[in-house]
Formats: sequence, C-alpha cells, structure tokens
Amino acid sequence: MLDMKFIRSNPELVKENIRKKFQDAKLPLVDEVIELDAQSRAIQQEANTLRAERNKISKSIGGLMAQGKKDEAEAMKKKVSEQAERLAELEKQETEMEEKIRQILLVIPNIIDPSVPIGKDDSENVEVQRYGEPVVPDFEIPYHTEIMEALHGIDLDSARRVAGNGFYYLTGDIARLHSAVLAYARDFMIDRGFTYCIPPFMIRSNVVTGVMSFAEMDAMMYKLEGEDLYLIGTSEHSMIGRFIDTILDEKELPLTLTSYSPCFRKEKGAHGIEERGVYRIHQFEKQEMIVVCRPEESPIWFDKLWQNTVDLFRSLDIPVRTLECCSGDLADLKVKSIDVEAWSPRQKKYFEVGSCSNLGDAQARRLKIRVNGQDGRKYLAHTLNNTVVAPPRMLIAFLENNLNADGTVRIPEPLRPYMGGKDLIKW
Repeated sequence: MLDMKFIRSNPELVKENIRKKFQDAKLPLVDEVIELDAQSRAIQQEANTLRAERNKISKSIGGLMAQGKKDEAEAMKKKVSEQAERLAELEKQETEMEEKIRQILLVIPNIIDPSVPIGKDDSENVEVQRYGEPVVPDFEIPYHTEIMEALHGIDLDSARRVAGNGFYYLTGDIARLHSAVLAYARDFMIDRGFTYCIPPFMIRSNVVTGVMSFAEMDAMMYKLEGEDLYLIGTSEHSMIGRFIDTILDEKELPLTLTSYSPCFRKEKGAHGIEERGVYRIHQFEKQEMIVVCRPEESPIWFDKLWQNTVDLFRSLDIPVRTLECCSGDLADLKVKSIDVEAWSPRQKKYFEVGSCSNLGDAQARRLKIRVNGQDGRKYLAHTLNNTVVAPPRMLIAFLENNLNADGTVRIPEPLRPYMGGKDLIKW
C-alpha cells in the first residue's frame, strides 16, 4: 500500500508503474483517490475549525454567566449545539472518506524496483543464473507419483475418497523422506543464524488484508465459516502478522526467522488440480524464511534469501536456476521477486520450487509495523520472505534427480542422519 502523500505528489509515477504492470484498468483509481483525499482534507479542515471555535466559545460561556450576561450565554450555548450537530456530520463523513481512500489504496500496486524487467506474465520472466549441471540419465524416468507408488510411498485414491483431488497420503520411506527434507531445511536455516518458529496456522481478516492483495486472497485463502479466521496459505502470513501494530526497536533489527507450517490453498484460477500428481495441491508443508529489517538493508537481504535456497538444493546435488520475475508477474505488494527453479530430468526443463520476494514497506504500512530509530524517528520496516523448501514439490525434484535405473532412490549424505542412516530407498 502506497503512502497517500506519495501518490498526491507523484501521480504520473504511480500511473506509469500501473502501466508497467499491465493493469491499465486501475489507472482511473489514481485520480479518484487524489480527489477523495482532497475532499477528505477539506472535511477535516472544517471539522478542526469547528472544534477550535467550539472550545473557544465553551470557555467564553462561563465568563458571560459570571458577568450576568445570561442571554448572551444562552445564545452561545445554542451556537455550540448547532456546531455539535455539524461536527458530528463531518466526523461521520471523515470516517466514510477514510475508508473509501483505504479501499482504493489497497488496490493500487506497490512501486516496483527499477531493475525489474518489464513483461506481461511469467512467460517473460528472465533467467539470471544456473547452478549445477542438468543431467538426463540414459534410462526413462517415470512420472513422480509412479516413482512414489513403486516405493509404496503414496496413496492418492484413498485421499481422493476422503478429501477429493489435491490431497494425498504419504507412507513409509517417502513419508519419512518428506519429514527429513523439512528437518534438514530447518537445521540448514538455523545454522545460518535464523530463529526457528512454529506460528498459528489460522489468521484473522485484518492480517490477511495486511499481508496480501485482494486478488491473491480470493485465489488462495480458505475461510472458516462463521469465524473471522482464515487458514494460512504460507507461514509468511502469520509470521509477518506477528508484528501487527507494533513498534520495533531498531537495535533488534534485522529479525531473521525460519518457520514451519502446513499450507492450505484453493488454487482458484490456477491450471487446475492434478488428479495423479502432487505438483499443485490444496495442502502441503513448507519451511519458510522471513526477514524484517531497515529499508536500506532489504536489497542485501533479498540476495541472501534466494541464495539460501540455491545453496540448500545444491547441497543435495539438485541443479537449479534463478529467474527474475517480470513486472506483470509480480503480486501487487511486491517490489522485486526471484523464483528458484529445480531441474526435472523427466521433463528436461526447470520448474518452480520457491519464490523470494522483497515487499518493501507495503506489508508494514498495512499492518502498522514501525521501527523506533536511534534518532527517535519512527519509520516503517521492510519485510521479505522466501521458500526454503516446500514438499512435496521439492520431493519431485529430489526423486527425479536421485532415481537409479533399478527404481531405487539415492539419499545424499546430508539427509542420511534424518533418514536413520539410510543411503537408499528401496521397494
């Protein structure tokens, strides 16, 4: 959410940013919110004038009564009463106007970083760098659920009967591998100085609107009927929400946190829930990383965060690449974003396994996350988030890149302590 003062001073810059994101339908909102802001300030000025005059008159009434000027005092009382009615009307208008302005500000996209490539959608994202050598083995790699089924590690049919498409049962060594990957990712981030957290898996609506755009909310979130609660789509939501309406001491920054949670997503408007696959599903688990920092530090932390994911995948010998998200692929709150994609030997291409985002002060402005600077000045924090690992999507990359010709799966050395010392998954 942009500062109204910034929009008022830079309307053409805000409009140009909207054009860069190919959201031209939102262009009229800029002039509309500027006009509403002008009306709001005029109402506020009149209200403040009335308040000042009322206070002045109220003080004079006592003096008139003391001087025996009862008629004049009564006239003043009548005037105060009339002003009170007008003031009540203005205060109601103030509240209504503030809400109208806020609703528009929640829709106008954040200003993207100048380095973001301009493009309409994810097809125009730009490859930055590759890490590791992509390998295609000389034997055919089955579909990922076929690998899991051969190892007695997944039951989609039972899950479909219990909950429908987009759910699964993991069993045996595949379930253990799933937990091992999350535990390894947790310890990997702790070793890099991040504090481990397990957050609430539900959040209130004011947190939802604080951490994401309306479009994302509609496409992702499950709401509990009859409750002001939503299931989280990622732990970032409740982790950032933890700091709602707080003033942080600058000396405490940066806050570097890594969190585990289940994630629940409707996947509305997506390419669809696969009947046999587990790439796009309604429920999964994830290890996340979150940073709350000073504004000048957020570009540095952005690079550190995506590099953490690259390093983790490479520690397990999985080739990856980074993609710079173009302007049209950025959610409205994001300043800049990089996707990490893992190599799929079966498909002979990369696919997304994580996304790193710098949101600037957008979430902090919505949630009122402020910092008390050492000079006594208060300012808005910057927030960032990134996926460490998100099984089972990460399992797809792991299984394909570690599959042997005989159908067994290699366990890289870093994961073996989490798999009871096993170096191989067999039938």
